[in-house]
This record gives sequence, structure tokens and C-alpha cells, in this order.
Amino acid sequence: MPFLEALKLALAAILSHKLRSFLTLLGVIFGVATVIVVVSLVEGFNRYVDEKIADIGTNAFAVRKFSIDDFSSVEALNAARRRNKDIRLDDAEALRARGGAIADVGATADTLGEIKFGATTLSRTHISATTANMADIQRIEAASGRYFIKGEDDTRRNVTFIGADVAEKFFPRGDAIGQTIRIDGHVFQVIGVGKTLGSVFGQSRDKYVAVPLSTFLALYGSRRSLSVSVTSTSEATYQDAVDEARTVMRIRHRLGPNEKDNFGIITPSAINELRDKIFGTIQVAAIGVTSISLVVGGIVIMNIMLVSVTERTKEIGLRKSIGARRGDILKQFLAESTMLSLFGGAIGITIAYVLAKLVAVLTPVPTALPWLAVTFALLVSASVGLVSGVYPAWRAARLDPIEALRAET
Repeated sequence: MPFLEALKLALAAILSHKLRSFLTLLGVIFGVATVIVVVSLVEGFNRYVDEKIADIGTNAFAVRKFSIDDFSSVEALNAARRRNKDIRLDDAEALRARGGAIADVGATADTLGEIKFGATTLSRTHISATTANMADIQRIEAASGRYFIKGEDDTRRNVTFIGADVAEKFFPRGDAIGQTIRIDGHVFQVIGVGKTLGSVFGQSRDKYVAVPLSTFLALYGSRRSLSVSVTSTSEATYQDAVDEARTVMRIRHRLGPNEKDNFGIITPSAINELRDKIFGTIQVAAIGVTSISLVVGGIVIMNIMLVSVTERTKEIGLRKSIGARRGDILKQFLAESTMLSLFGGAIGITIAYVLAKLVAVLTPVPTALPWLAVTFALLVSASVGLVSGVYPAWRAARLDPIEALRAET
């Protein structure tokens, strides 16, 4: 029997019992849809981290008071608070003076504050304080105007670079450049507006004002820990720069050879490792649990195919009596079970795609549906149907044609 003929017979058999076929596929549909939704959520989060969190600059890493490992538990974080020293501007200067594989060093600090322009007030706005070179390290782009320069940082000028949301709230119809706003009661002149950055998990990245770090420390006090950003001279010297920064910080903190770092060096790879550690386990566990429904779906398909063999005993006998071989009958029933399961997989993927889109639209949770996952889901569903149909197809192929023709319909 040609393969195409087997597919036609399988499709006809499935369509002749539409409701039963659909009910048979519920396990496969639910299993595939759930697995695809889980994969979509995890993949969407992974891409979000890569694009908006782990991307901390070209050949850049951060030196901070806490390391990623310090956030592994409440006890670890409390111990780090007691042990770790604040990161100061002197540390940034020492790193810059190191040279070698270290190309540039910048520093940042931040807080939340109240921003006012006329009668409009924005509370709990992110106030970002940076050295001027952070515009290059973090690839900060201006939609209009410019970022502040080193001279303005050195002389503690009250100038500010504002986010797109702040500009929209304060200056919806006019040019923000040259205007003055109040940041926690202090007057600042707007010299630039940043390009739109979007949001992270529903939190706007454009509701901020950036000011020179020296100005910030003069107004808010210097007794705070900074985040220091370091860049390497090239991609090839990146690890050398990390090692040099660690050496400088250990010397400055007077740590012995066997003492643990009392600071953190944050790299994109470290962020990704933490992400993979957390969500990799969740993904494997979720897929493992939801895959049970695929096993249940396979069992249901096998049972229904056995019922189908019993119902079509006389048809099988008639086909055998006019020349159909065992292989033809086997091929026919295997094609039917595989196609049945493939339909379930396709329906499950469609449902998962719609659900993922709804989640992305209605919530701040990102989603992404990779084609590899779709292809794998179809292969798995086809495999479930194929394996589930082996025993019923073997039973059908072994029927004696004479006995089959005598069977009651």
C-alpha cells in the first residue's frame, strides 16, 4: 500500500468519528500546550535577561559591594552585609590607575526621589548618578540634547539628562532642553533626553533622571556604596581585566590569600549562570511533570485504537481477502494513530501560542516561542501516536481474514 493511500484512509477514519477523535486527543493537547507554554515563558525570560539585564555594556563588568552568590539566601546576604566593605570613588580611581587590560572605569549611584516641574510632580522617580564616561560604557543614547561631560561632573554642575517618560510628563508639547526642573527641591537644568528604553517586567526604564556623580554625592552625602563599571581593552583581554580588578580590590581590602572576596564582580556570564541555575531546574521540572499527560494521552490513543480494531474487524477481513498484506494493515493503523496524535500536537501548539500572546499582552511577563520547541513538540506528539499505535496495529495485522469476515458488525 502506498504511504499516501495509508494517510488518506487514516484521515477518513479520524473524520468519521470527529467527537471521539477529539476526546481521545485531550491528553495530548493538554500535554503539548502546557509544555509549550512553559518553554515559551522560560525562553521569553531568558531573552529578556540577555537583552535588558545581562547586557551591561561592551566588554564590561561591574564591581559592587555584593556578589551574585550573596543573594543565594537571607543568611548569605546578612553575612555579606556585615563582611563586605562599601565601594568608594577611591576604588574606582585605583582600578583606573591599574591600566593593563582595564580600558576605562566609571561609577554610579542611585536613589529614589521627587521630581517637579511647575505643578507636575513625579514621586519615587529613579535618580541615577554617574560619572560622565558611563554614557560610553553603558551605551546611553540621547534622543535630543546630550549627556553631561567630564567638566560638568568635575565642577559639580546641576545639570540633568532625563528619561523619555519624564520628558513626556513634563514637556508633552515643547522642547525639554534648557528647561529647569527640581530634583528633591534642588534646581537642575535639562541638557538631554534619553532614547526610549521600554520596560522590564512592567517597570518603566524611562522614568529616571541622571545627574553627575559628584553633584549627587555633594547633595545626598558620600557615605554610600557605589557600583563601579569596568571595561577591558578588547574582548580577548576581558578575563584579564576581571582578574586585574579582583587583584586590585583584594589588595585595597587587605585580604589574605585564603580569605573570601568581600566584594562582588558581576559579569554577564555570572548573571546568565544564575538564571540558568534557577530557571533551568524549573523548566526541567515543569516539562517533566506536564509530560505525564502525554503518557496518559498515549495510553488513551492505544485504547481507542484497540476499540477501533475491534469495531473494524470485518473491514480488516475484507481488505485481507482481496489481497491486503499484513504490512498494509499495519501501515494503515500506524498512520491513523500517528496522524491522530499529530493533530493533537498541532492543536496544543496553537492553544499555547494564543495563551503565550495573551500573557505577553495582558501582563508584563515576556514570552517567546522558538521554532525548535514547536518542531520538537510535533516530533514528540507523532512519536507518542506511533508508539501507542504499534500494539493495536499488530493486533489488526494478525487477524485471520476468515475469522474476521465471520465477526459480527
